[in-house]
Amino acid sequence: MKVSEIKDGMSNVDFQGEITEISEPREVVTKFGNTTVATAKVKDDTGTISLSLWGKQISLVAVGDNIEVTGGYTRSFRDEVQVSVGKTGSIKKL
Repeated sequence: MKVSEIKDGMSNVDFQGEITEISEPREVVTKFGNTTVATAKVKDDTGTISLSLWGKQISLVAVGDNIEVTGGYTRSFRDEVQVSVGKTGSIKKL
């Protein structure tokens, strides 16, 4: 799937792209406890999308890495579509 095809409310999102930036991690409180979250911008030849990185995912990737996301899902946060990877999905460096 291409970034330009990713829309709000999708599940089983699979795509590849290059990480162009990663925000500073911030502490958040979830229903599962305290954790950290960062937002990465991922681009391909059709556009750019935000990818939420939770906990250990933050240290797995860096700016300039080409990645593959499998089994992701999307939601809108602050009027921007973001991809997240839950327990069943994965982020892999290529």
